Amino acid sequence: MQYACVRFICLNKSVTLISETELCRIVDGIFEDRDSIIRHNPLGSAEEILMWMLMSSLVVYLNLEEMETPCFTGRPDAETYRKAIEFILRDRKTAPFDEKPLLDKLSVE
Repeated sequence: MQYACVRFICLNKSVTLISETELCRIVDGIFEDRDSIIRHNPLGSAEEILMWMLMSSLVVYLNLEEMETPCFTGRPDAETYRKAIEFILRDRKTAPFDEKPLLDKLSVE
């Protein structure tokens, strides 16, 4: 009997998509709970914390693999998180829409 050792990487072949309506629902939920989110995650400005929460929520919602999840060098700021969110959404929308107004909602303090 012969044995072979094969190395491979399993990537998520089924891509989960998100609609504008669903992204709006997630952003609205974060916005409604923003005081509690900020109070329990004191890791930066309010905008940084809310963008971090949205990015983290999208990673889970869209079932991103480790290789698909944005990683950062240095300390990310709100703009870094915003760009990461835009990158995540780029090819994962059910139909084209502009996410910027939704992201702007989390920028209001």
